Amino acid sequence: MFKSVGLVARFDQKPALKLTEELAEFLTEKGLMVCVEDSLEGKVACKQGFVPLAEMKTDFIITIGGDGTILRAAITIPKPDTPLLTVNMGVRGFLTEVEPQDVYEAIERTLKGDYKIEKSTKMAVSAGKEELPDALNDVVISTGEPSKILYSEICKNGKPILKCQADGLIMGTQTGSTGYSLSAGGPVIDGEVDAFVLTPICSLTVFHSLILPTDATITFNVLRPEKMLVLIDGNYRKTIATDKLTVTVTKSKHVTAFIRFESNFYDRLRNRLLFKGTE
Repeated sequence: MFKSVGLVARFDQKPALKLTEELAEFLTEKGLMVCVEDSLEGKVACKQGFVPLAEMKTDFIITIGGDGTILRAAITIPKPDTPLLTVNMGVRGFLTEVEPQDVYEAIERTLKGDYKIEKSTKMAVSAGKEELPDALNDVVISTGEPSKILYSEICKNGKPILKCQADGLIMGTQTGSTGYSLSAGGPVIDGEVDAFVLTPICSLTVFHSLILPTDATITFNVLRPEKMLVLIDGNYRKTIATDKLTVTVTKSKHVTAFIRFESNFYDRLRNRLLFKGTE
């Protein structure tokens, strides 16, 4: 039984802000404790409490926006497996579940327990000895400067497998295979396939995407230049300039949990990605 809910929304779109206000009132009337992300304070007229996303320990969370809003929530919330009910108010919204006009029915079904949970694998990421946030979508390693080549050695379980000269590298999960990696020429990975995908960005060497097992430890040794930029899920970024530039990726012990109804991976692939034009 859900007793509390968090509301996370994109703050650059008036319809999303309006829907946040309406849902806050609706959910309060349903008897739930409602927490609104504090970045919306001053932008929405809500009587409910504003809470930083990093402190939002609610039973479930409703995201109102596109995939970027979902990724921002997934990388920040303190309980990684908190179920997410995702409302599409983005351009494509591949990860989202319901359209705005269907959100009230979706909430009613959620509160009745009439849903299923889809668990998405995440990647644990470290730079040297420093642990970075888990990635739901992808980890991008680059120089941080346009058109400046990243020279790197890629190792699997401690053994070098190849060297690469490229603008950067994208390490994506099954979920992330439909994002930046796909735009860079990588394949789409079925969510039931236990694999990660490594895709180069504008490679100078003959190097296409590589499918890797999730139980492997993948290490990227940056040979030059003397610094690198690590970008996780398009939200967390860190420039690193140490004697040894190393990024390690493994399967995380955490997952992201999505509240789903009838839709599945291929429904979203057909309707929101492969055959949906830019609007």
